[in-house]
Amino acid sequence: MEEEVQNTKCIICEQEKPLGIRICSQFVCDECESEMVNTDVSDARYPFFIHQMNKIWYRVDA
Repeated sequence: MEEEVQNTKCIICEQEKPLGIRICSQFVCDECESEMVNTDVSDARYPFFIHQMNKIWYRVDA
């Protein structure tokens, strides 16, 4: 039996991805999760990740 994989839009990279985690019902793809946990706070990308993660607290359909 073949399992159907459903893509979900990542709140970080905003691309449709099949694998990742859910945080407060928001999806973060495996690639972004890995990049975020390995990014130092002094890295130039860090503020971008913080900005994107703030989307977790806002409902799109509110």
